[in-house]
Amino acid sequence: MLRSMYSGISGMKGFQTKLDVIGNNIANVNTVGFKKGRVTFQDLLSQTTSGASGPADGGTRGGINPKQVGLGSKLGSIDNLHTQGFSQTTNNPLDLQLEGDGMFVLDTGNGTAYTRAGNFYLDEGGKLVNADGFYVLDVNNGQITIPNDAKSISIEKDGTVTIVDATNQPQSLGQIGLAMFSNPSGLEKAGSNLYFNSENAGLADGLIAPESNGAASIVSGALEMSNVDLAEEFTEMITAQRGFQANTRIITTSDEILQELVNLKR
Repeated sequence: MLRSMYSGISGMKGFQTKLDVIGNNIANVNTVGFKKGRVTFQDLLSQTTSGASGPADGGTRGGINPKQVGLGSKLGSIDNLHTQGFSQTTNNPLDLQLEGDGMFVLDTGNGTAYTRAGNFYLDEGGKLVNADGFYVLDVNNGQITIPNDAKSISIEKDGTVTIVDATNQPQSLGQIGLAMFSNPSGLEKAGSNLYFNSENAGLADGLIAPESNGAASIVSGALEMSNVDLAEEFTEMITAQRGFQANTRIITTSDEILQELVNLKR
């Protein structure tokens, strides 16, 4: 069987995966806190027909390069790019945008999850939660509770939650905690705008207050939207589509060559 046919198959599989990732990026162009994916490829092993040789003794002949035939491509990585997303102003004091590194920390009841989506709410008990009802944690790993008699609430850039109580006195309720990762691309996507820690994410010990130790600052009344650039994604989609078509052409041409070989006996 021709090696070109298998190379074409490997190329088709790779570009299909790339189109899957691009499609997911475009589908989440308006998802709060979404981080786009990127696909990279690597070449497969090459079949060596002859190895390299150095110059002959006495200078009668120069060196010869190796002769190798590539056997196709393979998927190298699917990265999550944690660049800053676009800002959208909402004027809702419980909508929080992170400007910089770090993630909000959520108590799911079955463990800890992390997110960049800062669209938070208050439940019946005055607890600060996300859209799925998971509790937002402060720097001490505790829940944040807003009293029912609070007249107003504000959240500062350093994560300090302040209310005006029933007596018109300001009252601080602590600071929102952030988790820092040396390699946020190592986090595992869990759906619902959540990430789980992994062995390669490099989670720092303890929660960090915003605007300290390199952590992000918080902007109240705004949301970090997706970092997907539609112009870039459409360009990548076109190149992936053309790459897929080119590899199908390789398979078609290889099939025609095999057909000619079969017809030689006739």
